[in-house]
Amino acid sequence: MRHSILALLLSTATAAPLLAAPAPVTAPAQIPATVDMQDAALAKFFADYDAAELARSPLAKSYRGIVDADYGKWDDFSDAAEAEDLKADQAALAEIRRRFDPAKLSPDSLLSYRLFEKKVARSADSYRYRDYGYVFDQMNGAQSQLPAFLINIHRVTSTADAQAYISRLQGMGPGLRQAIAQSKARADKGIMPPKWVYPYVINDAKNVVAGFPFTKTSVEAPLYADIKGKIEKLGLTDADKAALLQQATDALLTSVKPAYAELVAEMESQQAMAGTDDGVWRFKDGAGYYAQLLKNYTTTDLNADQIHTLGLAQVARIHGEMREIMAKTGFQGSLQAFFDFIRTDKRFYAPNTEEGRALYLSETEKAKQQVTALLPQYFGILPKAPLVVKPVEPFREKSAGKAFYQGPSPDGSRPGTYYANLYNMADMPLVEVDALFYHEGLPGHHLQRTIQTELTNVPPFRRFGGFTAYTEGWGLYSEKLAKDMGLYPDPYRDFGRLQLELHRAIRLVVDSGLHHKKWTREQAIQYVKDNSADAPGGIVKAIERYVVYPGQATAYMVGRLKISALRDLAQKELGPKFDYRAFHDVVLKDGPVPLDMLEDQVKAWIAKTK
Repeated sequence: MRHSILALLLSTATAAPLLAAPAPVTAPAQIPATVDMQDAALAKFFADYDAAELARSPLAKSYRGIVDADYGKWDDFSDAAEAEDLKADQAALAEIRRRFDPAKLSPDSLLSYRLFEKKVARSADSYRYRDYGYVFDQMNGAQSQLPAFLINIHRVTSTADAQAYISRLQGMGPGLRQAIAQSKARADKGIMPPKWVYPYVINDAKNVVAGFPFTKTSVEAPLYADIKGKIEKLGLTDADKAALLQQATDALLTSVKPAYAELVAEMESQQAMAGTDDGVWRFKDGAGYYAQLLKNYTTTDLNADQIHTLGLAQVARIHGEMREIMAKTGFQGSLQAFFDFIRTDKRFYAPNTEEGRALYLSETEKAKQQVTALLPQYFGILPKAPLVVKPVEPFREKSAGKAFYQGPSPDGSRPGTYYANLYNMADMPLVEVDALFYHEGLPGHHLQRTIQTELTNVPPFRRFGGFTAYTEGWGLYSEKLAKDMGLYPDPYRDFGRLQLELHRAIRLVVDSGLHHKKWTREQAIQYVKDNSADAPGGIVKAIERYVVYPGQATAYMVGRLKISALRDLAQKELGPKFDYRAFHDVVLKDGPVPLDMLEDQVKAWIAKTK
């Protein structure tokens, strides 16, 4: 589905190193005037390119906080529009190569030039497999992403904004039908998720249209409750509020309801003929598709077998570190017995009640306060946008992941948000609460992605794009960095940190197992049970994520290992000259880059600092 709403929500595009990375560039002693002219022209080129991109994507405008004549529109999700996007990218690449000589650009502009080449190459490489992804599954799809967008992104501060919201409600029907048609076309080619996925999608779809005004009940449907609450805050007369709410109700009943009924019918039809094999190996050229995904997500040339072997080695390493912590606690028995102890002892879980959910959020806020106080000692560049902690909304909590982050708007109107999924507290062990926040919040995604968004000296495609290995590698690196900062004094919380790191190492094993080695879902689940303390419900949800989101989960550990290795190198080479703040600023100041380019940047900084 063009302009995947999930991708926009995550604000994290991915890219593969399809072109050779440039050699490290050092600034000349004196920059000729021609360089200044070329830099200015290139900056204008990128600004014009971004304007054209935004003109085709009302959703992207909304994520950035832009309110204009397109505020009530959705993107065009058709295959034709996707083809037009690729054509526009190819034309832009041809123009940039025709107009600009890399030798006449400053180092910063040259970096943008090379990253744009990679961006377009990524798009072309992915386009070859455009029909291989699932349109609807428990992680992706308009069934939950369209409502989530309206609830979390579409701000209403005026009557015009409310009218735009209603316009988007009216447009949900046509947009959803585009996605349904794409899903049906792919199903006709055999591209369908496994049979067990469909109940999740059907349940999410039914949740959106459950409650008033779809049924006669006192419980309000999610979208109705949202627009009603937003209208209430406008300070309008009762008559004006009633008129707007009636328009919204009409749109829900005439556009949203029938489209969701069609979606449920199509999903039930596909479910009846869906297979039970889980990996993408079952598709024609599934091996090529998976290889492309690995290259895309990791920004390396590691193949599936190498990913699998790396995962096994990292699992063994982390098991060794876990045994050290187990000894500190005085536990007698095997590591597997300790896993069972952590998995089953009630002291490590908040009760599945409102009080338990409040406790989990309170512990998260405590972690936030503790790490925030230490950040100036480790970072020269700090984010300006605030961070809020919220539970996942009820309509999507059953299928959503355990935690995730949504970045702030660049205009400051929307804060960064850390979402914790509190649907089942048995899936959210308290021993992991700290590390989970450090990954998604501070010093993890909120710090990195807010700094990226707040960069003023880079083109928009760099401010709002990204590379998964870099971004998720930073998140996982942040979990360990928090220990270097003196956090995790409780050995059980430190074990929780290692458990999350182990979780990412296991991903290398099971993702390649599922999609390359033809493992079943049950085989993957059993491997995690045997090698971790993950809660049973969390294990199932994680494996189900990897099934429908092939390759993505491998980026975390690959990126983390690279960032950690570069820090180790800097500490070794610089000795007493090493400074955490300077190192982190080098990693963060240019925004996301492929891992090979990050290595070049860090090595250049080391050479300059010596």
